[in-house]
Amino acid sequence: MLNKVPEVTLVFWIIKIMSTTVGETGADYLAVHVGLGTAITGALMSSLLIAALLLQLRSRRYVPWIYWLTVVLVSVVGTQITDALTDGLGVSLYVSTACFGVALAATFALWYRIERTLSIHTIVTRRRELFYWAAILFTFALGTAAGDLATEALGLGFTLGVVSFGAIIAVIAGARYLGGNPVLTFWLAYILTRPLGASLGDLLSQARTYGGLGLGNVQTSVVFLIVILALVLFVSLGDDRSTRRVGAGDES
Repeated sequence: MLNKVPEVTLVFWIIKIMSTTVGETGADYLAVHVGLGTAITGALMSSLLIAALLLQLRSRRYVPWIYWLTVVLVSVVGTQITDALTDGLGVSLYVSTACFGVALAATFALWYRIERTLSIHTIVTRRRELFYWAAILFTFALGTAAGDLATEALGLGFTLGVVSFGAIIAVIAGARYLGGNPVLTFWLAYILTRPLGASLGDLLSQARTYGGLGLGNVQTSVVFLIVILALVLFVSLGDDRSTRRVGAGDES
């Protein structure tokens, strides 16, 4: 089958960051403001994620709306996992960050041992795709825990959290530009966009008394979802045009 992951472009990173923000604000909205609670929200989002993941796995090529729907749902579920451990079971953010880091490292190690590559440009088999989504889930869970650890437990706050994580990602981008390993720099940036998006979501949605801008979870989630939908539509139209050009070339 064709590669199941989109090209890593500026649009890719914008959608990724916004999906992490939606994961943060959306999970909080459903659990707290709607009143579903952590358990029901987690079960509902997990069911939707399984359904989206099945659609993604059944497809033989990259389909933008299926792929990004899965990413958004992974973001929500990853947030829910960390919140359940921290708020529900009282697990320290230091412990959860370390555990998710170990789980992600183990996933990468097993993936590389079996496939001899961690490149997202070669997600062309079902097994590689399963490794990819397992890694994605752990990056979201790890990013959520690390972001909460930095902004809450270590007291960075939302604004400084956005600046700090953004600066680290900029350094990684600079390293990639100067010839750094493309696979390593991609995954480091992918992990760090989660706490960046979470910090951004909290900065926009949380009340001013807590260091936010007070926009609320609903407004923040709706605005970001609209932007995500617009960008996914944009890349979908571009993908359709490319497919038609390829098909026309094959016919000629």
